[in-house]
Amino acid sequence: MMMPFLWMISTSLKSYGESMQVPPSIIPKEWHLDNYTKVFESVDFLKYYINTMIVTTGRTLSQLFLCSLAAFAFARMKFPFKNLIFIVILSVLMVPPQVILIPNYAIMTKLGWIDTFYALIVPGIFSAFGVFLLRQFFMGIPKELDEAAIIDGCSWWGIYWRVLLPNATPALIALGIFTALASWNDFLWPLIMTNSENMRVLSIGIASFQGQYSTNYPLLMAGALLSTIPMIILFIFLQKHLIAGISLSGVRK
Repeated sequence: MMMPFLWMISTSLKSYGESMQVPPSIIPKEWHLDNYTKVFESVDFLKYYINTMIVTTGRTLSQLFLCSLAAFAFARMKFPFKNLIFIVILSVLMVPPQVILIPNYAIMTKLGWIDTFYALIVPGIFSAFGVFLLRQFFMGIPKELDEAAIIDGCSWWGIYWRVLLPNATPALIALGIFTALASWNDFLWPLIMTNSENMRVLSIGIASFQGQYSTNYPLLMAGALLSTIPMIILFIFLQKHLIAGISLSGVRK
């Protein structure tokens, strides 16, 4: 599991000539730490970082809020055709994203959102998987807590905000990690939606190091390593909550 990361680190410290030699060397003969500074000099890497953080934060927070609201309604409230609507939402999981790529592009064009943060964030603020994950977790929380909250004068919003959300922290963190990782690595949608360098994200910026006839692998690996670090740190600090959220999402009382 660690070999790809070790190879990425090793290649990012090599010269271009050493990265192309056969047989390859694992430990660089000369350590080229300047590859990391060249990444920022070659492209506006810091701007890509900021754009990616804005898009990832917007998508993640929006999904946590909207998916938890929908999951609360399906887990606790009664309304006509609830199960049918839930099945329809789940059916979205069977539709490949490439199928709705052109319709979504047409919608963004009509709204005038091409090359804006709206186009990068808004289509990703809701997910059927998030609703399913949180609904399963909410259904495992005893309904007696809801009844006690109602006796204390809580409204539906109070039950959602004061009772279910605090008890669903592991599931919310798990969904947040999944959403953040998917948004951080998203390539196709930002590539289509952005035209200017000012709106590029990390995935597109790293791809720019790959040329048609040659690829500067040390710079490519240095950029890949810099872009991977935030997700590794996020997973290290939240991995316990991630495992708990997944393992408890299917538990019923």
